Amino acid sequence: MDYHVKDLGLADQGRLRVEWAMREMPVLASIAARFAEERPLQGVRLAACLHVTTETAALMKTLKAGGASLRLCASNPLSTQDDVAAYLVKYEEIPVFAVKGEDSDTYYRHINQVLDLQPNLTMDDGADLVFTLHSKRQELLEHVWGGTEETTTGVIRLRAMAADGVLRYPMIAVNDALTKYLFDNRYGTGQSTIDGILRATNRLLPGSVFVVSGYGWCGRGVAMRAKGMGARVVITETDPLKALEAVMDGFEVLPMAQAARLGDFFCTVTGDIKVIREEHFLVMKDGAILCNSGHFNVEIDLEGLARLSTGQRQIRESVEEYTLPNGRCVYVLGEGRLVNLAAAEGHPAAVMDMSFANQSLASEYIVKNRDKLEKKVYPMPVAIDREIAVAIDREIARLKLAAMGVEIDRLTPEQEEYLASYHLGT
Repeated sequence: MDYHVKDLGLADQGRLRVEWAMREMPVLASIAARFAEERPLQGVRLAACLHVTTETAALMKTLKAGGASLRLCASNPLSTQDDVAAYLVKYEEIPVFAVKGEDSDTYYRHINQVLDLQPNLTMDDGADLVFTLHSKRQELLEHVWGGTEETTTGVIRLRAMAADGVLRYPMIAVNDALTKYLFDNRYGTGQSTIDGILRATNRLLPGSVFVVSGYGWCGRGVAMRAKGMGARVVITETDPLKALEAVMDGFEVLPMAQAARLGDFFCTVTGDIKVIREEHFLVMKDGAILCNSGHFNVEIDLEGLARLSTGQRQIRESVEEYTLPNGRCVYVLGEGRLVNLAAAEGHPAAVMDMSFANQSLASEYIVKNRDKLEKKVYPMPVAIDREIAVAIDREIARLKLAAMGVEIDRLTPEQEEYLASYHLGT
């Protein structure tokens, strides 16, 4: 079996960590059990470019139970958990091409090795695999029925491709599922980002000024958790609606030019480039901590910071010190990549349970409906058939509540009739 991982000797450690994560993933377990019985992905070749974590291992096991032939590579050079990659190769016999800290050339070589499978389905986290397939491996497009995309950043790229008329196969935006972004983006990103910052720095959050750039669902989650830890949270935004929402949620909203002078911690979650730039670095406090929880390492202008700096050194694991011309130092975490994966373990399994349930069900949906799908991006709650897709979202939520031991009310027949009627008024 072709593969590239750091060390197969880590497989036993990875096996235990995957077992630990799967205790918190009952929804995916129930789907895996059904998949093993029905085999809806029998004979399907699936190429996945995802963060290689314990939760991803649970997803791979589910897809394999459904009959899929798999290959997996990393969707970020610093997000691979090497013991998990080794476990998947040794014990699950799934070809994995991922090594934490791999350089850019290796990263794209791994993507191409995954694409050598000649996939029918793609599963992406950031759209690097899809873009490589469209730009460098076009001869393989004839085999592809469709794909899924996990992230906001990836969905933005795919919709841009569709708008330009270059998207060659249908994609389902799993990120748009209610049981994905309401929980994964908000609670998962919020907790895991703070976890990464604290592991990397061991700095005290209470009493600090914590600047969050971007108030989408990920930004909401980070702001909520930083506030809960006792920080004074400042939001920077370019969207007036999101800025207004942040104000009404009780946060201070400022332009970055002003926030840069105040912040002790800065976290970008915008999906855009150069959110924090040279003019901002120059006015920051001595000791300011900079990190990113957006998908790509472009939100902090690292080239500009390096150009500006008079000195640079690694002072702790995952912490790079930059000395500015004014003598102050600022610190970048995890090379500006996803701090929750570069310096910690990523999202907790309990939220990835729902996200990866969506990935599994979306893949099954594509296989069953591939002859009906057009070459465009389908939002997960709508897909082709809104009733089916909404039912998927609600079923995932129902399974999650049941696993948590939470009961909810059911509508009475009279209530259902009332909600479906337009006759009753004041």
